[in-house]
Amino acid sequence: MYSAYVLRSQKKDIFYIGHTQNIEKRLLEHNSRGNKKWAGRYQPWILVYIENFETRGQAMEREQYLKSLKRGNKWKELEQKFLLG
Repeated sequence: MYSAYVLRSQKKDIFYIGHTQNIEKRLLEHNSRGNKKWAGRYQPWILVYIENFETRGQAMEREQYLKSLKRGNKWKELEQKFLLG
């Protein structure tokens, strides 16, 4: 099973959108002390949204769709839901 997910930084109202086959492992990687990448600057991360799919391709499509929303007004609606939920 594959998942498309949205994480929210508890440090700053920043969101990370991705896909994975193992959400628990991926969340640990995002919150790892050794994470020196972009996501490491905004730790800790919490999972605010997840959607499961049978194939990696489906999860990747959903990830791309969610990322495309960040460029429009629909993201503001979802962002408020993620912040409040």
